[in-house]
Amino acid sequence: MAPTSTSQTPFGRVLTAMVTPFTTDGALDLDGAQRLAAHLVDAGNDGLIVNGTTGESPTTSDAEKAQLVRAVVEAVGDRAHVVAGAGTNDTRHSVELARAAEQAGAHGLLAVTPYYSKPPQEGLLRHFTAIADATGLPVMLYDIPGRSGVPIGTETMVRLAEHPRIVANKDAKGDLGRASWAIARSRLAWYSGDDMLNLPLLSVGAIGFVSVVGHLVSPELRAMLEAHLAGDVAKATEIHQKLLPVFTGMFRTQGVITTKAALTLQGQPAGPLRLPLVELTAEETEQLKRDLAAGGVQL
Repeated sequence: MAPTSTSQTPFGRVLTAMVTPFTTDGALDLDGAQRLAAHLVDAGNDGLIVNGTTGESPTTSDAEKAQLVRAVVEAVGDRAHVVAGAGTNDTRHSVELARAAEQAGAHGLLAVTPYYSKPPQEGLLRHFTAIADATGLPVMLYDIPGRSGVPIGTETMVRLAEHPRIVANKDAKGDLGRASWAIARSRLAWYSGDDMLNLPLLSVGAIGFVSVVGHLVSPELRAMLEAHLAGDVAKATEIHQKLLPVFTGMFRTQGVITTKAALTLQGQPAGPLRLPLVELTAEETEQLKRDLAAGGVQL
């Protein structure tokens, strides 16, 4: 049974885009994934994204993706929304992943803009519609033109929002003006997908976060959100500013790399990376420790 949701908060408010733990020989660590998922929910997450970019989805097999969804749902599925990444740059493959995620027990789907191929807006419309038509699960769009090469236009967002199962958007566009218009016109549940902009996006209508730094500071993100909802702008701003070194440090290089390093330093399940991602150097690890310490993170 999935946790309770509303049309305003279909996947909860504080979600972490979870890394995929691997064993020392690079195999999928399902026990580690379950322990990490439970840790994140205990820390204040009411949703988890699995098989996203932060979960190294480009280098996990379809079978591994299904196994991971089943394991995480088994671990926390009655306490948190488990949203499975199903987006690729191949619509047919995305539909297959969506159906497999539904069969594995996912509560929702995350569908990223097709990357590399740079489709026109009509292609985006048909791609996302095909994914939403493929299952009975609610869908969160993922707009990240810095990785995909193509933004989801506001008019496209408005048209997609007419689909009964397209209910949310993860915004990593970095454009508060476009976000303001799209939120107002589409009425989609809007999630910040850029940790540095978590608080600014709340101010223009976002309802929560899909975070990477949530691996380390979920209680602080929850406190910032609740302060904002209560109208305590000064407290929300204070928390945001306290977290600035964390936001900066976690994205000095690719976020999966720093997240797995930080989790390992904390003794949490993470394991190695799959190529082409590589471990932090000793110098980069020391810099990460300084950044996290400056933001109050205990290692």
